[in-house]
Amino acid sequence: MAGLDTGTPAPAASQWVCPMHPEIVRDQPGACPICGMALEPRAGGAEDEENAELRDMSRRFWIAAALTLPLVALAVGDMLASDPFSSFVSKRARTIVDLTLASVVCIWAAWPFYVRAVLSVTNRSLNMFTLIGLGVSVAYVYSVIATLFPNLFPVSFRDDGGEVAVYFEAAAVIVTLILLGQVLELRARSSTSAAIRKLLGMAAKSARRVKEDGGDEDVALEAVQVGDRLRVRPGEKVPVDGAVLEGVSAIDESMVTGEPIPVQKGPGDRVVGATINGTGSLIMRAEKVGADTLLSRIVAMVAEAQRSRAPIQKLADVISGYFVPIVVVIAIVTFVVWATLGPQPRMAYAIVNAVAVLIIACPCALGLATPMSIMVATGKGATMGVLFRNAEAIEVLRKVDTLVVDKTGTLTEGKPRLVTTVPAPGFDEPVLLRMAASIERASEHPLAGAIVKGAEERGAKPAEATEFRGVTGKGVTGIVERQSVALGNRALMADLGVDLGDLRETAEKLRAEGQTVMFVSVERKMAGLLGVADPVKESTPEAIQSLHREGIRIVMLTGDSRTTAQAVARTLGIDDMIAEVLPDQKVDVIKRLQSEGRFVAMAGDGINDAPALAQAHVGIAMGTGTDVAMESASVTLVKGDLRGIVRARRLSRHTMTNIKQNLFFAFAYNAAGVPIAAGVLYPALGILLSPIVAAAAMSLSSVSVVGNALRLRRTNV
Repeated sequence: MAGLDTGTPAPAASQWVCPMHPEIVRDQPGACPICGMALEPRAGGAEDEENAELRDMSRRFWIAAALTLPLVALAVGDMLASDPFSSFVSKRARTIVDLTLASVVCIWAAWPFYVRAVLSVTNRSLNMFTLIGLGVSVAYVYSVIATLFPNLFPVSFRDDGGEVAVYFEAAAVIVTLILLGQVLELRARSSTSAAIRKLLGMAAKSARRVKEDGGDEDVALEAVQVGDRLRVRPGEKVPVDGAVLEGVSAIDESMVTGEPIPVQKGPGDRVVGATINGTGSLIMRAEKVGADTLLSRIVAMVAEAQRSRAPIQKLADVISGYFVPIVVVIAIVTFVVWATLGPQPRMAYAIVNAVAVLIIACPCALGLATPMSIMVATGKGATMGVLFRNAEAIEVLRKVDTLVVDKTGTLTEGKPRLVTTVPAPGFDEPVLLRMAASIERASEHPLAGAIVKGAEERGAKPAEATEFRGVTGKGVTGIVERQSVALGNRALMADLGVDLGDLRETAEKLRAEGQTVMFVSVERKMAGLLGVADPVKESTPEAIQSLHREGIRIVMLTGDSRTTAQAVARTLGIDDMIAEVLPDQKVDVIKRLQSEGRFVAMAGDGINDAPALAQAHVGIAMGTGTDVAMESASVTLVKGDLRGIVRARRLSRHTMTNIKQNLFFAFAYNAAGVPIAAGVLYPALGILLSPIVAAAAMSLSSVSVVGNALRLRRTNV
């Protein structure tokens, strides 16, 4: 086996990782040197590809089961008062048949277990396969020697009839049951990647590129480049992320937002690859292709999160690290005690009970307890529009008691809109809007676009503006339709000698509501005022209420003015508000809250939020925001809806409860089974645990853990 991959990593598609120890990365299939589990592809394929290990284990299981059934039948015949086989098969012949059948099962069918057991010793990382390899090989080798060379055994090894007991059927049944457990486990593990396969299957297979001459050509999705013009016909999937250039249609975005209602899209609107076009035809410009598309990034984040380790996994690793050597010691002590003090045949009892200890103590369920729940939870989160970047975020999110939120783009839409128009006496709204839009069309100020778009939506057609001039910190001036027009704040109006009149009080009321107010004058006469605001998202009030019901304190951070921030905080019922904050000061606020002993989550969407997202215990990025924010956060809300935090927090609680249940199931079987297998109940109650029963219990513990983890898929959050 190669060592840990410490060089330049291979492409994700050609990498193989351990589901329990994601730090183990290989360039080809194999077994994990720590736990012995088969490595899995880092990223699944779009198709439900056949699992090679599952196919191999299934074949070994069915052949082992077919050969084990006769072994069990012969063993049962020996126990009956009238042996049905004695009349035509001698006991010696039956033993030879047992040897032949068991050899196929215990050598060929069990071979992967031996390989992994040897690797566990050579890598100095004892694991469940160490115990399986020891238990099966001891029972089988002992039985082979007893069959071929019975005279080598002393009297203490013989029963009342002078025969040396063999345990071919026990060894074969153990192998068969363990193979069954492996098959069930592999099938369950394979199902946890269904979310990734489902997402990958949503991608379009090709795109329709618009050529320079206006014609169309079908190209493979991989051939699409940034800047290409693509045609999306009714009912087709949007091939890549981009912006609409022409046409209007309703897009079904449920695959990324979870919302079933289609969204109307027109020129300038963003569209996401793999969403489904409605009845209209669109021409779009490709802006993100290949691995940069939202769908590809979602798949990458889900895959990475499924392979990451939650802090609680360290507990299972520590337990397993001590548990296996202790079990080996217990098995040795069991053998010695039974060989010395047990009833006749002592050595037979000693071997059987030592094997039972080794088998029932296999910690496979203990190793699966955390990874299975994490894999299922990340897949569940992806279907809800909540992407966990790592397992630690799932574990930590449930502890959050303080949520710090950016205002613009997080609580609000992040897109200023013209919401208020108040004409002055002597002017009407169409004239006011036409003058304002005409002069703002030449401005680069962020609010200018909102005014122009708002005027056009209200039917005002901008005219040509000349002699345009920007006045820093105050506004703009120019000539429209041979009239001097000015748009700006009170300072600009004062410079021009324009009397605000009754609009002064109106402006103060609008500011108190969180609007940015701009005055418009024509020929140095007040024409009216415009109010621009960044509307609160429709989902935000419900999200704030839900977060409060969860007992979370909400603090709003914003670089906006105090007046605007207070208006938003008052409207939404925010617990605390800090305005006029610079990006580096946001980090200081997070640190201060953490120093007070609070468990802090930070939600934001911009580049300026990235440092604070990284500093918080849990960084939560809006999927509608910048790439930098998403790279800095450990949780991404695909739709940018804060209600996703509530769902993610509930999923976090359910997941941690599920992990604790799994750890209990795993450890309870081992803790209770080992003493019974060692024979502590025999002196008082005469109870011994057969290696066959031990193998069944060990497999049952793994199945219990896997089944319990899969319940998370049906969790209602």
